Amino acid sequence: MQSNVSTTHNTKLSTRQLAIVGMLSAISMILGMTPLGFIQLPFMSATIMHIPVIIGAILEGPVVGALVGLIFGVFSLIRAFSNPTLTSFLFMNPIISILPRILIGVGTYYIYKVVKLKITNVRIGIASVIGSFINTFGVLGISYLLYGDKLAEVMKISKTAVGVTFLTTAGTNGVAEAIISALVTIPVVVALRRILK
Repeated sequence: MQSNVSTTHNTKLSTRQLAIVGMLSAISMILGMTPLGFIQLPFMSATIMHIPVIIGAILEGPVVGALVGLIFGVFSLIRAFSNPTLTSFLFMNPIISILPRILIGVGTYYIYKVVKLKITNVRIGIASVIGSFINTFGVLGISYLLYGDKLAEVMKISKTAVGVTFLTTAGTNGVAEAIISALVTIPVVVALRRILK
């Protein structure tokens, strides 16, 4: 898509790209403020709040993806302060709440460009899955590195147990979220490309 090529060489956004950033950011915030942001599975709840970031990156390139991710991250940061929970201190740190969300947009776009498959839907699916894992491992990994000891204290378990819990979460919720991400992103991107032509 032409707009993807232009964003790699020119950081100035078109009116269309700004509109897409606004639309996808609004969707991400609505998902975060309502139960719509979570899909209840038999044994877990999977978040889909990162999917607008992935869609923006594939449709319009890394700058748009990063901007949608930035707004998603800032929203997470604000929620951590305005509606605190036991582990909200993690998301009060922008390195956890914002950085991985920006990287979703950048990483997804470049994975999509690097994967040279003729079947576009498969390329979108692979980029979506990896983009979702960037979010999961970024948030959990940085949280453990920066706050492993504090988490152990809050959760009343050992630091090793915190690591095991995070790995288990990445292997269950993370995989489920990645699959859902691909299943949602593929038809949305295909439909939007037809509309935006």
